[in-house]
Amino acid sequence: MQAYQQLLNNNETWAKKRVEDDPEFFSRLAHIQKPEFLWIGCSDSRVPADMITGTQPGEIFVHRNIANMVIHTDVNLLSVLEYAVNQLKVKHVIVCGHYGCGGVRAAMTNHSLGIINKWLRNIKDVYRFHREELDAITSEDERANRLTELNVREQVMNLAKTSIIQKAWKYEQKPHLHGWVYGLADGIIHPIFEMPAGTHIDPLYEYDDL
Repeated sequence: MQAYQQLLNNNETWAKKRVEDDPEFFSRLAHIQKPEFLWIGCSDSRVPADMITGTQPGEIFVHRNIANMVIHTDVNLLSVLEYAVNQLKVKHVIVCGHYGCGGVRAAMTNHSLGIINKWLRNIKDVYRFHREELDAITSEDERANRLTELNVREQVMNLAKTSIIQKAWKYEQKPHLHGWVYGLADGIIHPIFEMPAGTHIDPLYEYDDL
């Protein structure tokens, strides 16, 4: 059996079990999507948003990329954010990184990885902003963990810099922004940073004509 066929078989088994447990499960999903949360997470296969939060399909709107980045030129991410905030009216946006992130570790090296260099440069910038603190950490693992936390914080700040979030804060008083880090070793999510709706940031990034 081809490996991909096992995925299809698993899907059939899963769908059948869902209907057995709840005959209306798929009919509900087909007609409504009103999640309260937008999850911006890492593409790492070990960090599935629904599984680690114990939620069901339809409860979290999900965007994933390498190292859970919020980059101001990423039209994909911004389109997801626009839709989640202005159409789905989510109440919370969560940036969730994870300890042991390969993207973060790659950004700490000087190795060229092709096109991904352009993506990882954004994480290198976070390192540069906090170089004194990070260089003082002698353990490479601990340094990578701290960079993971600082990166999550920076991506939450990047959300707050968008006109999408600022306009929603002004007129809707939502969403609340969260920065979390998931521990692969213990399965626990660690909240590390929050920005309630309306939080002021550096005036240089605040729009005055929304």
